[in-house]
Amino acid sequence: MGLRLHNSLSGQLEDFTPIEPGRVRMYVCGMTVYDDCHLGHARSMLAFDVVQRWLKASGYAVTYVRNVTDIDDKIIRRALDNGETIQSLTDRMIDNLHRDADALGVQRPTHEPRATAFVPQMLSLIQTLQAKGYAYQASNQDVNFAVRKFDGYGKLSGKSIDQLRAGERVAVDEGKRDPLDFVLWKAAKPSEPDDAQWDSVYGPGRPGWHIECSAMSCQLLGESFDIHGGGADLPFPHHENEIAQSEAASGKPLARYWLHNGFVTRDNEKMSKSLGNFFSIQEILARFDAETTRFFVVRSHYRSALNYSDAHLEDARSALTRLYTALAAVPPQAALGAIDWSAPFADRFKAAMDLDFGTPEAVAVLFDLASEVNRSHSPQLAGLLRALGGVLGLLQGVPEAFLQAGAGVDEVQIAARIAERQAAKAARDFARADAIRAELLAQGIVLKDSAQGTQWEAVAP
Repeated sequence: MGLRLHNSLSGQLEDFTPIEPGRVRMYVCGMTVYDDCHLGHARSMLAFDVVQRWLKASGYAVTYVRNVTDIDDKIIRRALDNGETIQSLTDRMIDNLHRDADALGVQRPTHEPRATAFVPQMLSLIQTLQAKGYAYQASNQDVNFAVRKFDGYGKLSGKSIDQLRAGERVAVDEGKRDPLDFVLWKAAKPSEPDDAQWDSVYGPGRPGWHIECSAMSCQLLGESFDIHGGGADLPFPHHENEIAQSEAASGKPLARYWLHNGFVTRDNEKMSKSLGNFFSIQEILARFDAETTRFFVVRSHYRSALNYSDAHLEDARSALTRLYTALAAVPPQAALGAIDWSAPFADRFKAAMDLDFGTPEAVAVLFDLASEVNRSHSPQLAGLLRALGGVLGLLQGVPEAFLQAGAGVDEVQIAARIAERQAAKAARDFARADAIRAELLAQGIVLKDSAQGTQWEAVAP
């Protein structure tokens, strides 16, 4: 049996059949870059990193698009508060996004489009919707999508128009014909800076949030593609609105399969900035190493709620240590060619991943395999353990380095000691500098000085 996945559109497990045999086109809603990424962003990035890794391991050629929203109300407000341009803010936040994603071993998507680079395509799509009677310009000069014109509205969220209408209220000056209508093009306001608006046939303004994903996915993947993904907070209204505007314009299904990763909680309470219980990725990486953080996320099923606590991260570190201990005791035989998926452990791993990317069961296979490595001392099985871990972006480090770091030396501490040594050298206290080098070496940390600075490497103690 091949890959089966849970399609949010049907609410059921379905056999995966791509539109084009052997090729998968996938779009995932990315970050709005007004601040550093937090654990919720990490959860989504890692969930779909695993999805695309497994698709590739299954033999598919994957075109993976993850967008960046680099213009919206929050970005404008933050840039104004900071006294900087929108591009200065978003460039810096995108650099930080890449820093965090790279640290967590998230492979770069095939395309990472920025919304501001696709405004002409958005305007073209809006004009198509207007020509087909699905869009109108309101009295306040915004251009809105007429929700009741689209017969399929609500098919992703499972809510009827009347259910969605219940309790809706719209201010008079919004100019909407119906409270459910949503904005495609936002007319510029006098208070907004020049770099927050573009010229258009509708007057100066900027795109609404929903239209950007429809325009970018169509441009990069076509009017219909295989998989659309995002967080559990996106089916309504964002993805519902994407479906409406895209399918109204093209007359074709937007995506064949819809995948949504679960929420992140802290101590079983939903994480939110308003509650002050949110952690940035950098805050977590200052306390736990990147592979432990990745393992903590990956070993939970992507659709389940992910509960953050220090105890859970410490347990993840302990569990990952058991796997690395097996690899340290039995050096893996160098992998030769592709994984033999008919081999017993590999076959079980594949069956787990083929059932809606079942990482908890796949990780359980890794532990069973590690136990067998410890029993048999087989370099071939150790090589398979490393290879299967690599499918999930795990177990690719030097086992001794991972174990040494877990024994009491972490990257933050090493960086602090290197800075202390540099200060000692600057003060010509070479005895102190040499003592710091010796102390680190005793802990398995080798310092390497060069014109570019001091680098370090963990070695077996």
